Amino acid sequence: MLFVKREELKTGMRLARPIYNKDGVLLYERNSKLTAQGIESIRNFGLIGIFVLEPAEPVPPMTQADIDFERFQTMCVFSIQEEMEKILQTKRLNKMPTIAANIIKNYGHLDKKINFVQNLRSKEDYIYKHSLNVALLCAMITHVLNMRVDEQFETVQAAVIHDIGKLTVPKSIMEKDILSPEEQEAVRSAEIHGFDLIDSVYSSSPNIRRICMQAQKALESVETGEDISAMKMVNGAKVLTVAGAFDVMTAMQAEKAPESEVAAIKHLMDNPQVYDSGIVEGLIRSVNILYPGVSVELNTGEKALVITANEQNILEPMILMFGDNSIVDLSNRSTYGDLEIKDIMKTMDNRHVMDVEMLKKQGISVEEPEYVAVS
Repeated sequence: MLFVKREELKTGMRLARPIYNKDGVLLYERNSKLTAQGIESIRNFGLIGIFVLEPAEPVPPMTQADIDFERFQTMCVFSIQEEMEKILQTKRLNKMPTIAANIIKNYGHLDKKINFVQNLRSKEDYIYKHSLNVALLCAMITHVLNMRVDEQFETVQAAVIHDIGKLTVPKSIMEKDILSPEEQEAVRSAEIHGFDLIDSVYSSSPNIRRICMQAQKALESVETGEDISAMKMVNGAKVLTVAGAFDVMTAMQAEKAPESEVAAIKHLMDNPQVYDSGIVEGLIRSVNILYPGVSVELNTGEKALVITANEQNILEPMILMFGDNSIVDLSNRSTYGDLEIKDIMKTMDNRHVMDVEMLKKQGISVEEPEYVAVS
């Protein structure tokens, strides 16, 4: 699999991922060959590039849940972009409550974890994709923690709109990787302006602005070292803080590689003064991270497969070593105290490398995903 920038696309290349329009209509299936019209469509969509298959490479497996998730993300990103642009122009809400309700309807009532696959972001669409993914995480976390329906709805709306102020930052600043103190202040001023706008459009729901501001302050404290223990955070702000940090760390960007979910979870667990441990547990109960069949790299450089997840400590599953086929229980710290998972092995498009077949050959019974065949 290769990532090819849009200006380097050529007819005949095979798609590794499906492409949908803003209404969720499938335009190009996996394994379909690019045409001149298809390349033009990709450019019109504003995509910075796509993942394509190498000449003899088989189509990567996707479950129906994976396909539905990708389709839903595509539709919602377009909706969020349109809504935010209208809010900035008119200073009024239009479809934001409907967008939040749709997210909750689809991902705020799940009875199992999902594969939370991050799509590639550019500087142009980062805020929209970040807002959507944070809202999705908030919907799932609030559900598994049995938060009240009104709290869930407020939290998801706050997640969608929390970064709207950054859309007013000059493009010349947002395109930079490193900002000067003056440019950082410009971003901060835009964020404050955004909170004022949120207060205005949600005048009847003041808790939404409170959630956004408290979460922002908590996230800033990670950099500044400010003690926020005296701040009485509402539940929605605690959820938004955890979801926001997890998404930022694991986001796929053209300019830099994402951190692994393992590194992100370790960061959240190691900073309980910022990230509420109960909320972090809610995140772990919402998304698949270290589950049977996932290939991992250890701090020794060795590779292994997860056999059994550890519900008490997500970072200490039972694993099958590639080198000698030995089984290691990482929760047995007296024997394996120096051994830990460093990273999850990923494909280029940020999906977990799975090897359920190897587990089956070892006589280990696991639930095998039902993959959707490509027509």
